[in-house]
Amino acid sequence: VMSSSSSSALEMEIFQYIDAHQSDFIKDLKEWVAVKSDSVQPHLREEVMRMMALAADRLAALGATVNFVNLGSHQLPDGQVLPLPSVILGELGRDPQNPTVCFYGHVDVQPAKKEDGWDTDPHTLTEIDGNLYGRGATDNKGPVLAWINAVETFRALKLAMPVNFKFVIEGMEEAGSLGLEKLLEEENQSFFSDVDYIVISDNLWLSNKKPALTYGSRGNACFFVEVECGSKDLHSGTFGGIIHEPLLDLIALLDSLVDSTGRIQIPGIYDSVAALTEEERKLYKSIEFDLEEHRNNCGVKKFLYSTKEEILLHLWRYPSLSIHGIEGAFHEAGIKTVIPAKVIGKFSIRQVPHMDLSVVKQQVVEHLEGVFSKRNSPNKLKVSMPLGAKPWLADVNDLLYKAARRAIKTVFGEDPDFIRDGSTVPVARMFQSITQKSVMMLPIGAADDGEHSQNEKISRHNYIEGTKLFAAFFLEISKLH
Repeated sequence: VMSSSSSSALEMEIFQYIDAHQSDFIKDLKEWVAVKSDSVQPHLREEVMRMMALAADRLAALGATVNFVNLGSHQLPDGQVLPLPSVILGELGRDPQNPTVCFYGHVDVQPAKKEDGWDTDPHTLTEIDGNLYGRGATDNKGPVLAWINAVETFRALKLAMPVNFKFVIEGMEEAGSLGLEKLLEEENQSFFSDVDYIVISDNLWLSNKKPALTYGSRGNACFFVEVECGSKDLHSGTFGGIIHEPLLDLIALLDSLVDSTGRIQIPGIYDSVAALTEEERKLYKSIEFDLEEHRNNCGVKKFLYSTKEEILLHLWRYPSLSIHGIEGAFHEAGIKTVIPAKVIGKFSIRQVPHMDLSVVKQQVVEHLEGVFSKRNSPNKLKVSMPLGAKPWLADVNDLLYKAARRAIKTVFGEDPDFIRDGSTVPVARMFQSITQKSVMMLPIGAADDGEHSQNEKISRHNYIEGTKLFAAFFLEISKLH
């Protein structure tokens, strides 16, 4: 084990190299951002393939062995069949004395056009006031390159690799990671057999300035509730007042789901929510989170809760129910005096540990059927759950988190916030449940990076310090072994 003075001298050498090569690292990001690797729009699939090839070349240049795994093709709703981009499984170093860290990232991006409201061309990385603007800058090309640059630094300085590296890089994350789960299951006994840790850097800090480590995310259960009276829409002059209108039934059903304080009204829904421990409550105290800033960012007058702790608990720790829309109802401008024959309400429940998807589904169905039966309506009710994603939770006392915490302290001079994500991060859960290894989310982007939005950016500071963070993290992991 290195003494702390020699280890800090080594860190200094590494950090100086990274600082000195900033412009190279930014040039690499510029080259990657220029590729329109949008996995959502079919006509850009070739660009995704080209991006995967570029990423493979970068890994090969590190000396990694790169395996392109073919996932076949998929069919679009319009019947068109498209090839799926191959997934990269890369490997560098096989020293049995070293721990093996597997990094997951993706190089596909969300759609972006200048006319969507971008100030600069989304595929030309542009630096303004220390921010690097471009689609994919923070989600996820910047973090993937920062990791590669950190590995590259050890090579350039001719230093021994402190850990063995594995890479899983895909090109379909923004389109739902098609084919990834099956691949992980197939590779679990082989590629993942000697992996000790899995690191994902595909999310953001909670603050613009203070680093964070993410240890959990909520799942999501999506529901359709359909009410149908007949085969055709009716005129309200001819039938209004003499029939049970489906939309009235549906609105009553939707109204029964959640009250004005945000509490879900479905019996039993909170029964299996994990109890809040004292140790966990303490994590919320020190978190840097500006309530006013958050409120201004989303443009609402007030939140349901008035303290930072309550807001974060209800965003990460407790389930929530949101109503998303009604299909089949008239929604254009003006008035149309129609009684729709069939309407479908859409809502979802963000799940938290230890809620069970099948139990939640049963509770929702029983509740809605109960409300509906009291209305004595002859209409047909159908409740379905087209999509269910489970929550993910890691142990913050895990070695992986200890190492990352120390590396953050070294690079940023402060302890990170330990945060969870209110939304769903399917890959974290997927890796954890399939491989049973410890999984950590180590973000380097700031809260205001605008992933998926116009003017997406990563700051030069976060990109370069993030590269240092990954390098310091490799050293910390190796010290723990």
